[in-house]
Parts: sequence; structure tokens; C-alpha cells
Amino acid sequence: MGKRKRSKFNGWRGWLDTRPKPAAPERIVERDGRVNIERIGLPSSWTDIYHFLLTITWPQFIALITLGYGGMNAFFALLYRLQPNAIANADSFWDAFFFSVQTIGTIGYGVMSPQTFYANVLVTIETLVGLLGLTIATGLMFARFSRPTARVLFSAVAVVTTYNGVPTLMFRMANQRRNQILEAQVRVSLLLDEISQEGHLMRRFYDLPLIRSQSQFFTLSWTAMHPITETSPLSGHTLDSLREGTAILLVSLVGIDETFGQTVHARHAYIPEEILWDRHFVDVFLQDEAGQRYLDYRRFHQVTAPDAREHPSTKGPLNC
Repeated sequence: MGKRKRSKFNGWRGWLDTRPKPAAPERIVERDGRVNIERIGLPSSWTDIYHFLLTITWPQFIALITLGYGGMNAFFALLYRLQPNAIANADSFWDAFFFSVQTIGTIGYGVMSPQTFYANVLVTIETLVGLLGLTIATGLMFARFSRPTARVLFSAVAVVTTYNGVPTLMFRMANQRRNQILEAQVRVSLLLDEISQEGHLMRRFYDLPLIRSQSQFFTLSWTAMHPITETSPLSGHTLDSLREGTAILLVSLVGIDETFGQTVHARHAYIPEEILWDRHFVDVFLQDEAGQRYLDYRRFHQVTAPDAREHPSTKGPLNC
């Protein structure tokens, strides 16, 4: 079966999206957890216009608002031009256009004014449309600004190293804001392609239990650790087997932002190429000569090789 070619024009969202798109995406799930799979057969995004306007990027949102504002003024300018001399001192389309801008913005300099019944009706309609448009735009702006978000930094890679004699999967997170995320909880799932006994390809989800999956106060840095014991879904796997199974590690963090008092969440995904074996993270908590402790985010993604005499290799099948 041939591969379906991706359309260059993917609706309004595709037209407004200026981000470069790879010709052949390699990741099923992006680093931030967004699914990189095209959905076919679903209703258009315009059928859920409110959600669409809340989820598009800020450049897309500003572009739509600007386009709608300019289009509305151009439309009313054409209506004003349908009747000659409807607007005093308006001799061209651009005069009518800027009169529309003044009307919809309730500015009214007084140089141009409606002088026929037809023009006054249009001014009344345009003023109502302008008030409704301003209300909707203000509500959307407030809704977009008021959405609580978490700024959580995930390590660029995960590592598999030995901890207390057990092969352990590790990655770390950091709160990038100068506040706390209360009652933070982390969950890790392994997505793996498997063939059932009947020969069907299935996408399976396996939960990976962590040594510590909750934190009352997530303020600075947090290293999540999953011991790869005999009961671990990762037990017996190698880097090659994870690649063959198109494995993905999905990480989700949920907590309460102390500033907003609302639930925030963050997510991240690791593919097998982003899991480093026989490595461990360098320490980010340091102390200067004066005894002041500090956290160096410049070292947050750095890893180093452990001493082979103290840490046996974990490049083979992961077994305890």
C-alpha cells in the first residue's frame, strides 16, 4: 500500500503554521508530548471554533485577529461605496475604509460623517458588530492569558545506570519558575509495539513505577528513577529491541501552581535514541567557597560515564 502524501495546504491551521515541517517525521510523539500523527476523517477545526482559537499559537491568533479586523473594515468600506456621496468628504475606497476604522473603533474625528439614511443604517450595524467583535476578542485574549501553564524543564536525555546494584532508568526535571508546584505527581509509561498471538500489531502501554512518584513541594530539581527489576516492563530489553518496538517513554507531571492555585501539567517524551546507557547525570547542586549552595542549570543536561569498576555495564539485556 502506497504512502499517503501530506497536503501542503492543511486547512487554516496549516496555512497559518510557519514552523518548518519535516518531509518524513521520525517521531510519533514529539518531545513535548504532541502526537505527530495526521488525523483523517475528523470534523474541521472550525466546528469547534472556541477551542481552535484557544489552542493555536500566538502568531496564528494575532494573524487571524488582524485579518478579520482588516477584512471587516474592507467589507463595510465596499458597502459605503455602493451609494455615491454616502459619506461626507470620502472620495475613494481608502477614505471609506478609514471611515469604517473610525466607526468600528468609535473614534469619530468629525472630518467624515454619514449624510444619508443608508449610510446611517450601515454605521449603526457596524457599531454593533464592532462592539460584539471587541467583546469576543477581549474574552479570547483573557482566556488565553489566564490559562495556567507549567514551565518544567526536562533533561534532554534519559540514562540507564546502576543504582544500589540495580539497573535504573533515570531522567530529571526542574521547575523553571521561582515558585512551587504543590502536590506534584509524575507518571511514566512505556509505549511499545507488540505482536499478539493472533498476529495483530498492538500498541501497548506499560506503567513504569518510580522510586518516588510524588513530591509535596516541587521547587528546584527532581530526578525520577525507575528500577529495572524482573517485574519491570523494561526487563530483558536492549537498545535494539526498544528501537524495533518503536518504544516511547511518556512522562507526565501534574501539580498545583501555588501562584494561580490551579492545576498545571507538563509532559515529555523520550525515544530510544534519547536513552543513554552506562551514563549518569552530573551534579547540578553545587556549593561555592562561601558555603552558598546553588543550582547550575547549565549542567542540567550533562551526563558522564561512571567508573566501570564500580558500575557494571548495562548495555546488555536489562535484568536485575
